Formats: sequence, C-alpha cells, structure tokens
Amino acid sequence: MAEVKIAAESRTEFGKGAARRIRRDSKVPGVLYGHGSDPLHLTLPGHELLLALRTPNVLISLDIDGKTNELAIPKSVQRDPIKGYLEHVDLLLVKRGEKVTVEIPVHTEGELAPGGYLLEHVLNALPVEAEATHIPQAVTVSVEGLEASASVLAKDITLPSGVTLAVEEDTVVLQVLAAQAEEAPEGEAAEGDEAAEA
Repeated sequence: MAEVKIAAESRTEFGKGAARRIRRDSKVPGVLYGHGSDPLHLTLPGHELLLALRTPNVLISLDIDGKTNELAIPKSVQRDPIKGYLEHVDLLLVKRGEKVTVEIPVHTEGELAPGGYLLEHVLNALPVEAEATHIPQAVTVSVEGLEASASVLAKDITLPSGVTLAVEEDTVVLQVLAAQAEEAPEGEAAEGDEAAEA
C-alpha cells in the first residue's frame, strides 16, 4: 500500500473566516484525531492532499511542523459541491500494526450471461478490517456468466491475507437483475393489427 508523505502545520485559528483564508492560500483545513488524544487542528497543502486522496484509504505520513511524524488515514473529506475543491478533511490517527475498519471499493470483471441482464451494486464499497499499513486499495469480483437472481455475498469475495470482513457474511454485495422489457408505445401495436386485418 502506498504511503504518502505530507508536510502539515498545526493551526490555532478556527471558524469560517480562518478556513477561507487557509483555502485562499491553496491549503486545506483538517483535524487529526484518534487514540484518545485531543484533536489536532492542521493546515495541509491542497494540491498534495488532493493527489493523495485519489487513492482510496491512502496512508498519509504527516510531518507536523517539522517536529512530529504521525500516520493517518482519511476518515471524512468535504468537497465544494460545485467546484470540487477540498474544503475540509478529517484524518484518523493510526499506528503500524494496528487494525482499522475501512471501506474498500468493489470492482467487477467478466461478462454476465447473455440475455440483457443488469448488474446491481448493492454495496459499492466493502467494509473490512485490515492492518493500517496494509489496507487493500480494492477487491475484484468475477461476474462471468452470472444470470438473473444470482447474488455475490460478502463471504464469496476473496480477501487478501490479513484482511477480514467487517459486515455479516451473508450481506449481498452484487446481484443480477433481469432487464425490464420495454413496453411498445400505444398506437404501434394497433397499426400492426390493422395491417393484419387488411
């Protein structure tokens, strides 16, 4: 798993005005919490953080004020709904060897059986427990040849070594649905009947 180093600064200014000033400087306000310690308010470099967050559950090595190094994973990310820039990030403090519960993306491969079936992602992300420094980036599930009413349960997904499910084994992750037949618009059928009578 990738570990990204980011230099962060502790901050003492709070509130909307302070947050706006931080964002004007292309930085992002954030909070680091966990392990029973007091939340630590940080300012993080916007571009570097944005790049790091492209990887789900990225492990971030924080160099805080050039004095302390902490490991963290993103817990909550707020983005501007229109422009998409980062507004705020909550980071969870982790230790090497510690187990954490995270959600990892579920990817699929293969083709469903012929017949116009639809694949429904009941869960887009699978809750798992993994060592903080060995969180898988995603799991891949084969849907090759599956037909209508077939389901993939959490227990059917092969997880990397050291990773365990954090949901019930019988939780449905994917299911195959029969495609709904489109009804012919009214009028078309009637014209066909008239032609048959003529």
